[in-house]
Amino acid sequence: MAHDATSDPLDRGRFPADPWRLVETSHSAADLGVTETLFTTANGYLGLRGNPEEGRDAYAHGTFVNGFHETWPIRHAEAAFGFARTGQTLVNAPDAKVLKIYVDDEPLILGTADLEHYERTLDFRDGVLRRSLVWRTPSGKRVRVESSRMVSMVERHLVVMRLEVTMLEGDAPIVISSQLLNRQDGKDEYHVPDAAMGEGVDPRKASAFEDRVLLPRTSSATPDRMVLGYRTAHSQMTICVAADHVFDCADAHEVRASHEDDLAKVVFRVEAREGHPIRLDKHVSYHTSRGVPVRELADRCDRTLDRAAGHGVEHYHRVQHDWFDRFWQNTDVVLDEGAKDSASIQQAIRYNLFSLAQASARADQQGVPAKGVSGSGYEGHYFWDTEVYVAPFLTYTQPDLARNTLHFRARMLPAAKARAGELAQTGALFPWRTINGEEASAYYAAGTAQVHIDADVAYALSKYVDATGDVGFLLRDGIDILVETARFWADLGFWRSNGTDTFHIHGVTGPDEYTTVVNNNLFTNVMARYNLERAACAVDLVRETDTASYDRMRHRLGFDPAEAEEWRRCAAGMTIPFDEGMGIHQQDDHFLDREVWDLSRTPAETRPLLLHYHPLVIYRFQVLKQADVVLALFLQGDRFTTEEKRADFEYYDPITTGDSTLSAVVQSVMAAEVGYHEVALSYFWKALFVDLDNLHGNTVDGLHVASCGGVWSALVFGFAGMRDHGGVLSFDPRLPEEWPALTFPVRWRGSRLRVEVTGDHLAVEVVETGAEDEVTIWVRGTRYAVAADRPLRVDLDGHGLRIAGELGDTPLIGGRRADGTRITAGVPVPRLLAADLEAAGLDAIGAAPSSPTAPPVGPHVATT
Repeated sequence: MAHDATSDPLDRGRFPADPWRLVETSHSAADLGVTETLFTTANGYLGLRGNPEEGRDAYAHGTFVNGFHETWPIRHAEAAFGFARTGQTLVNAPDAKVLKIYVDDEPLILGTADLEHYERTLDFRDGVLRRSLVWRTPSGKRVRVESSRMVSMVERHLVVMRLEVTMLEGDAPIVISSQLLNRQDGKDEYHVPDAAMGEGVDPRKASAFEDRVLLPRTSSATPDRMVLGYRTAHSQMTICVAADHVFDCADAHEVRASHEDDLAKVVFRVEAREGHPIRLDKHVSYHTSRGVPVRELADRCDRTLDRAAGHGVEHYHRVQHDWFDRFWQNTDVVLDEGAKDSASIQQAIRYNLFSLAQASARADQQGVPAKGVSGSGYEGHYFWDTEVYVAPFLTYTQPDLARNTLHFRARMLPAAKARAGELAQTGALFPWRTINGEEASAYYAAGTAQVHIDADVAYALSKYVDATGDVGFLLRDGIDILVETARFWADLGFWRSNGTDTFHIHGVTGPDEYTTVVNNNLFTNVMARYNLERAACAVDLVRETDTASYDRMRHRLGFDPAEAEEWRRCAAGMTIPFDEGMGIHQQDDHFLDREVWDLSRTPAETRPLLLHYHPLVIYRFQVLKQADVVLALFLQGDRFTTEEKRADFEYYDPITTGDSTLSAVVQSVMAAEVGYHEVALSYFWKALFVDLDNLHGNTVDGLHVASCGGVWSALVFGFAGMRDHGGVLSFDPRLPEEWPALTFPVRWRGSRLRVEVTGDHLAVEVVETGAEDEVTIWVRGTRYAVAADRPLRVDLDGHGLRIAGELGDTPLIGGRRADGTRITAGVPVPRLLAADLEAAGLDAIGAAPSSPTAPPVGPHVATT
């Protein structure tokens, strides 16, 4: 696709470049939804969107607990056996952020207030959201309001808030109303129920909930503590939220408490005098369960809050800072200050890595949702995103967290085995999207058909074991996953023989959701081959290292040693589509049979395609939502030649729309490897600012967590050229010409390495020693050893092939298919004007194909 020049896209007057903070210097109602997402505070279990304490104005109020969901029946217009039956949707948990402020009985509302000063910051060094403002009230008085909000990384269930209000000019009565509010079913004090969760919430998104979601089970409020507790109507999950306060005020005041089913509040009334600060600390605890009674959760909340009362806000800020110190020691990727726009890039890099911490750190026994806990997008579901985009970051920086995500998948295995049986297969099939382990994707063509998720899980598991040497996890959890997924592939595929036996997998969808239910999708087959091979090797490893574990596994899974030999045979015979005439790998058996979609002639107003064209229109063309073959080239790079990688990249890149945020990071990595260094940097910028600049227009629904993980991959795998094929750590850097140096840590077999890449050398030192004193790495085919007392420096002769210019979005056409026919391109266009379509209630799509005798187009590299 076409690439824009690399330049800082943000308004630096409003969002100044700060290497360790996201800073906002003026309030705007124009992008409330985006900034609410960007200023989320979270720990992976609990997330609070960056809504104002006062409650107004808000685009979408949100407090989310990972995995806390409601279920509902999926109603198919035309149902069929095996379709997903039960929807799962993340519930908006009771809102504890609310701290309403009234001065002279006038409410502070950011959208209408006269603000002399405003600054909001989210600090990556301690995870604290801070806001400072000076408000001139309608009566002319000046008030300073300062607040902070933090979701604890150390105390998983704890939120710590502080509000300080000071009259700068004049005395005035001040009221602070601290609340717990059920926005899912209740109503805001100022609005009707339909607007309770924010003016920007589309009520159609909640149409699945026809009745009340949270059924009240407890409600109480005293000046010391307030509590709300609920059970969901259908999933039967329970939640309790409780809050208490520490109030510090030298002026006359009174405290009142009240409660009802959906609202508990403690109100502080103060006769405030000029210059006297009023301080309110609010400690909040959230506890959830799949069935524990609310009264038990209330007891847990009490224990959390009692413990917090003994420490105070400063203590939790301090231990949070310590936690993030350790986090950054293991994760911080540092760009040399001499790079162009280094301050902006560094801030954005750290924001993405910080967002990964907020999405995963305390997910513990849960997965990592596609939006983390920053919004309700994708209904809070877990996808393949975790295994392919997030797990690599965790594996090589915080392996304990990677193990948690894999353990979560292991707990899903019984449901995955049941799902495979439902589809008439042996083994296990993990759900494409889920919260509770059951398939929740109603559209099977772009859901259940994406069976590559099995291989994605096996891939993440295998990479974790290779990087950590954690054979114990393989024995406990991993072997079952590998065996059952290998069984699935061996059963799903079938053999064909035309002189040579070949193994085929039909009726599947790869990562590219613009091409569905195909035969021999290359990505699926390549990854299934890897899954089969690794399962067979893992069985051998278990047998050789722990006979007792091997015997238990055989008994537990009914494993027959002959199965491993079958898996090896299936892997060896796997069909990998390749067109000799075109010299490229086909995305699937019939991908090249289609006409090419010419993105260079596609109007911008029809993008993304999925919002403007019926799926059947898209399916008829060679056009990609996201990288598919190119992703296989990255994940299984040791199975392709350099020439194959470049040819495939040059063919597929111009027809890849990038309509998915998962695409740019992969294209950046592979562009760097094959030599398109300018293209690699351009794609990197797109991924880097996908949320900060709202590039896909849906950051309002939550952060793109997989893209955040992909930013790390683009830096480490792309520009630093790190690979780990076959359990071997290697480097072949591709640093952008305008970057003087890139430095980052890597965890490998228990050791922490510090890697520096410059224009002329690669340096590695052991910062923390693991089980082995010496770490083996390979640099461009040469083996080296590095130890704590023997740092490594390798001189580099350049950074690989450098192809000047950028790839355009004009497709490669004119080539001949295997049957001799020529590949042509076209653009489907509406036959009616948009106004006519709307008036008629139609969505008529036509086509404007290019001539079948059009000459070949190329080369498609436009030099700059």
